Amino acid sequence: MRASALSRNKPVMIALAVVAVVFGVIPLFATKYQVSVANEIIIFALFAMCIDILAGFAGRTSLGHGAIFGASTYVVVYWTAVMGGSPWTGMLLGILASTLLAAVFGLLASRVTDVYFLLLTLALGMIFWGVALRWTSVSGGENGLRGVGRPEILADPIVFFYVCLGVVLVGSALIWRFVHSPFGLTLRGIRDSDSRMRSLGYACGFHMFVAFTVTGFFAGVAGALYALFNNFVSPSTVELSQSVEGLLMAIVGGVGTLFGSFIGAAAIVLLENIVSMYTERWPMVLGLMFIVTMVVAPEGVLGAFRKIGRKKAS
Repeated sequence: MRASALSRNKPVMIALAVVAVVFGVIPLFATKYQVSVANEIIIFALFAMCIDILAGFAGRTSLGHGAIFGASTYVVVYWTAVMGGSPWTGMLLGILASTLLAAVFGLLASRVTDVYFLLLTLALGMIFWGVALRWTSVSGGENGLRGVGRPEILADPIVFFYVCLGVVLVGSALIWRFVHSPFGLTLRGIRDSDSRMRSLGYACGFHMFVAFTVTGFFAGVAGALYALFNNFVSPSTVELSQSVEGLLMAIVGGVGTLFGSFIGAAAIVLLENIVSMYTERWPMVLGLMFIVTMVVAPEGVLGAFRKIGRKKAS
């Protein structure tokens, strides 16, 4: 029994170990700026995993998770900067706000499928973006809100990096366990044939609602970490491009792989930081990279490696 459990958990243990080693050694030789970029990568990797839960395991593509991610960021910054509250309390409130917002989104989105799911989440995200843009007395409008900084214990960038890495690793393990649980297997069944699962007696709408809410919780964790990392929030944090970038990270890394999100996040964050130093047209380069990925490796980078491994094994 114990050997069987270890065998089932071996892939995630290896993946977590690789991520811990690769990112854990970065502060030993990197500059503060490079550590900051690595910190951004791991935060957005967790965000991309949330989108991958729906896209890769439930067959639903969401364009509203940028709003859910940003809602947590807004709450944390507002609580610390405007209300003068503790950042720790702000993070808890931010995660709670994102979870509740995801529950509302999920309650509506779980009633539709296919392209209608995508369009509905897009519309819901745009509504939240409009509120953030126009409700200037709370959100600061286009000027946004600036926080009061991190708690003293996290003031050191290296300490903050390792705390973020630890939180993301724990979150990744929980997400992996979620999608490989009996509930996660039901999500895969819904992805493969919604009608067949309904005929078998499964409440597909309820399962999608729970899955959406769970992704909102983890997106809230990522958003809370981003609030302490960036110390600033504006409507751009919740706009459509945030959701699109998260989806691209999941696709480039490999939809349905989960840990491919780290590869996708690294590719896109590094591309933004490096290419934007030379041209303002970096989104065009991002689009070209996406096209090349879809042509060369439609299953994503990690998905392509898995495919090669399966061929060699056979």
